[in-house]
Amino acid sequence: MEYKNRPIPSPKKWAYGYEISPPMTQVRLKAIEDLLEEEHANAKLQTRTWQGRFVVEEQVTHLLVVSDSPDQALEVNRRLEAELNRLEAGFSISPPMALDDGEDPRF
Repeated sequence: MEYKNRPIPSPKKWAYGYEISPPMTQVRLKAIEDLLEEEHANAKLQTRTWQGRFVVEEQVTHLLVVSDSPDQALEVNRRLEAELNRLEAGFSISPPMALDDGEDPRF
């Protein structure tokens, strides 16, 4: 059997979001932005996928997370939620949704 021409399946990616209300200024989100950048760098070093980006709207701030795991009880999630609580920000988190093969939201 010849295996060298078989495509290597890419790991499934998951997306979920935090909804932060009321919306927060970029200045108030700086500590969280630093946390996101740190986790993204750590994930790259470990050849994992984890990245988060803010989408700021008039009435709510969204944080979109793309990860190679649907697990929302990771250390990064605990740190993120602790920082949101420290900022006294109300937030909710959506259930993780599997992304289709080839679907890769670009940040």
